[in-house]
Amino acid sequence: MAAVSGLIRVMERAARKAGARLRRDFGEVEHLQVSRKGPADFVSKADRAAERTLYDELKQGRPDWGFLLEESGEIEGDPSKPRWVIDPLDGTSNFLHGIPHFAISIAVQEPRLDGKGWGDVIAGVVYQPITDETFWAEKARGSWLHDGRLRVSSRRHLDEALIATGIPFAGAGDPAEWARIYAAIGPKVAGIRRFGSAALDLAWVAAGRYDGFWESNLQAWDTAAGCLLVREAGGFVTDWRGRSDPICNAQVLAGNDALHSRLHKLVAGALKD
Repeated sequence: MAAVSGLIRVMERAARKAGARLRRDFGEVEHLQVSRKGPADFVSKADRAAERTLYDELKQGRPDWGFLLEESGEIEGDPSKPRWVIDPLDGTSNFLHGIPHFAISIAVQEPRLDGKGWGDVIAGVVYQPITDETFWAEKARGSWLHDGRLRVSSRRHLDEALIATGIPFAGAGDPAEWARIYAAIGPKVAGIRRFGSAALDLAWVAAGRYDGFWESNLQAWDTAAGCLLVREAGGFVTDWRGRSDPICNAQVLAGNDALHSRLHKLVAGALKD
């Protein structure tokens, strides 16, 4: 069992405080006042309240750090210090439809040494309020579910693999590209799932519940913590070309070494023309 660092304790405390309110609001989902931010992209009072709770808690813990928030955008801090990358409610549509599959995602990203932008993600927490599961990782310290070490799946064959994905919706994403990838992967694997929360999808890859994952057109707050979880659990996360950025979001392909390689070949073949 790894000793939980002070940083992870700050992150988990914030996630649990925000998660407690989300659980209460989820029980009264029919009473929520909801506004539209864009096509099929809902923002609820619960979403905004969770983000405010996370901001207040994390600001208290690290007063000089900046933020990248889904709802509030970028809030600058000391440029020599890390920043928080936060999705207060990943799986908003699930939440608003009474589907108990959503999460809070918090990551810590360091500034680049040359001062030009942002570099490695060094810590991540994905918290599922309904199941009370805290997935966490720190760079070079592994991935964990509470106090249990996580490892990506050891499956080596596609016909045994369960793969997660996100499907383009309401004008977001590239349906034609997704269809080509699905046509290449679908017939080769044991099953494909679309549950509606990229943060949890990646956490479940880290936990070996899923064997792989692909999606495109995501944002940094969707995947920052999840990318670290998969990598620290022994997996790989890249874009379609095999590039492994600190945060993969525009294109995400995740899995263990063997399955990632096989999935990458299928994706490359599907998109080569």
